[in-house]
Amino acid sequence: MRTNNILSGLMAFGISLIACSTAPAALLIKVDKSAQTLTVTRDGQTVHTWPVSTGRTGYATPSGSFTTFRMEAEHFSKEWDDAPMPHSVFFTKQGHAIHGSFDTKRLGSPASHGCVRLSPANAAKLFSLVQQEGLPNTQVVLIGSEQVALDRAKLRRLAHGERRAPDRLTNSDMPTGSIRTLQRPVAADPNPGEEYTQPVAPPRYGTSTPPYNRPRSYDFSAEEHQPPYAKPQGLFN
Repeated sequence: MRTNNILSGLMAFGISLIACSTAPAALLIKVDKSAQTLTVTRDGQTVHTWPVSTGRTGYATPSGSFTTFRMEAEHFSKEWDDAPMPHSVFFTKQGHAIHGSFDTKRLGSPASHGCVRLSPANAAKLFSLVQQEGLPNTQVVLIGSEQVALDRAKLRRLAHGERRAPDRLTNSDMPTGSIRTLQRPVAADPNPGEEYTQPVAPPRYGTSTPPYNRPRSYDFSAEEHQPPYAKPQGLFN
């Protein structure tokens, strides 16, 4: 009887250990690299969803499940010119961390050297949550692919370009049969089937006679041979 009790106690203790090892972490940080988002779940309840930047081409962020083991409020990268990494939470021995980044314009697309970037304000909130729950109770799960995010961004750019294309259409871009709609309409031929000539407007004045007779110029050459007056005869001799 005593032996049975001991065996029962050992089995119960083993089951409790297994239950503890498989129990979910109090704080779950899920990173979707395809969607470039980070979701924080606390005790099974989603509390935050933020845009992130994971590794760009050639610097992929690892996939898998990790437990956080180190955190630093002020950290600077030793590999990348002392780049600031505020509120870093490390989850791999190779130096991958979730941290704040001042390059907020690129959040939502792959841009990092392998870390998971957050806005500085959101990184501070996450840092505080990890402090409250503890590093051993914080799990980081990374899924998806950066290539999917890059392909989606490319499709969005192409769709945006197609929406703007009609504003830049010219005659050479229009399909056959639609070019005339952009040109001045051609006047209809008044004599279908015959060669059409442009009518000539009638002259405003007659061409046979000038509109007025120009006066002839006066000839003064004859006066050079005649005295201006006739001298009287016989009065003054």
